[in-house]
Amino acid sequence: MPRNVRDVVFVDGVRTPFGKAGGMYAETRADDLVIRCIRELIRRHPELPPERIDEVAIAATTQIGDQGLTIGRTAALLAGLPKTVPGYAIDRMCAGAMTAVTTVASGIAFGAYDVALAGGVEHMGRHPMGEGVDPNPRIIAEKLVDPSALIMGATAENLHDRLPGITKQRADAFALASQQKVAKAYAEGKLQPDLVTMATRSVEQGWGVATSDEAPRDTSLEKLAGLKTPFRPHGRVTAGNAAGLNDGATCSIVAAEEVAAELGLPAAMRLVSYGFAGVEPEVMGVGPIPSTEKALRLAGLSIDDIGLFELNEAFAVQVLAFLDHFGVADDDPRVNQWGGAIALGHPLASSGVRLMTQLARQFAEHPEVRYGLTAMCIGIGMGGSVIWENPAWEGNK
Repeated sequence: MPRNVRDVVFVDGVRTPFGKAGGMYAETRADDLVIRCIRELIRRHPELPPERIDEVAIAATTQIGDQGLTIGRTAALLAGLPKTVPGYAIDRMCAGAMTAVTTVASGIAFGAYDVALAGGVEHMGRHPMGEGVDPNPRIIAEKLVDPSALIMGATAENLHDRLPGITKQRADAFALASQQKVAKAYAEGKLQPDLVTMATRSVEQGWGVATSDEAPRDTSLEKLAGLKTPFRPHGRVTAGNAAGLNDGATCSIVAAEEVAAELGLPAAMRLVSYGFAGVEPEVMGVGPIPSTEKALRLAGLSIDDIGLFELNEAFAVQVLAFLDHFGVADDDPRVNQWGGAIALGHPLASSGVRLMTQLARQFAEHPEVRYGLTAMCIGIGMGGSVIWENPAWEGNK
């Protein structure tokens, strides 16, 4: 029986402040981070009856301990949602939250859901990437991938090898710009609307509250130039031009556009298309290039139609490879207007919704922009890209 595909909108998104791994959230449970985000979304949107939520999809890369046990379901229960609301866990490493959104969006478009929550959490202080994993020895023994493919920093060094035009100096300059843009965004109050305060506790300092990201720092090209290259002697990837190890959570409301209108929910962005693509795991940073080409092709658009970019800064070289491929300048004002993961942090599975939430807020400020892109590289050789339309686009008036 034929079905009509429905338009899907991103209603709103929030996140905890991102902490350094083992930092301000050292004594905080991973599930409590995402529970806080769910509760805040419900508080911000009293027009959404909790019983109308049809699904809760929460991503985590390391699904163990306090971020295991089908965390979408357990977090929903702990957040006080009705027991009739189902949930599940999802994993696509760095693109976990992005995949949570695209997956529930597909269900909404098909008609299986009307409204869903989608997000992600990663507590890298409690659960380092790779904890408890057991890679099949055939992966290396049969030379399916180079051993460096399992070390994300090594894949970034490999990408530098393939693209000698992306020097360490250029990567450091991009990293410094990210720090500066984040500092400016905080000073202008751009990032604070995304954040939910989070209670913290430590043995030394007792109870506290997290109100801003822990990772941003004051730096310079001279300081960045002097940092060690941990993945290779005389390499180019440092702690300064890469995202750190972080703790944090995100969550968003995604709905059918017609249902959002019925309930009085705002439509911050309209989903246009999305694409995921695989690449050589040894250079996983190029993943967003084919995934963006796929999303553009599905949407019938070109890169010139994209007025705002939110690109996850796992490594500076990875973003620069994307920009070079599409002919976009390093300092193009359309790219990461409020900085990115090099400064803010990258709690793996949560970051996709951070990109979307920031793009949604930028759309509201830029009615001249019709289309925006959220994109990220993904461990083990993948990329993910989502194209969004701005409902506030002045061309609609």
